Amino acid sequence: MTWCSLAVAATLVVPHLGGTANEWVNGLYCTVVILLIYPAIVAAGAGSELKGYRTTAICKFLGMISYPLYITHYPMIYVQMNWAAQHPDAPLGTHIWVAVSIFIASIAVAYASVKVYDIPVREWLSDRFIRSKKKA
Repeated sequence: MTWCSLAVAATLVVPHLGGTANEWVNGLYCTVVILLIYPAIVAAGAGSELKGYRTTAICKFLGMISYPLYITHYPMIYVQMNWAAQHPDAPLGTHIWVAVSIFIASIAVAYASVKVYDIPVREWLSDRFIRSKKKA
């Protein structure tokens, strides 16, 4: 699992490749990463064994919020980008504080989405369609 995390981190820290003269290089890099490297990382991590209660709890939590985070994080990115554009002279510490706050808010919104919407809707759908079929 450590190797999978390091592989993801390595792909994410690569800057824009190719410059303005050869933008196709960056497109090729992104294509290779998305179509080949990330699926290989997922395949490698899918069979890994979790050790310890804390690791299992963290992985379950991240798995639970992964889709809501995927859906809701993009507007938060725009909030941060807008703030940064409106405050270009703010100190670096303030920019970091805003970035960390947006990160925490994104996780909170994803968790709230799971608790307020996802779990109740899944339970309602299960009661409505799955359990009613068992009675028949």
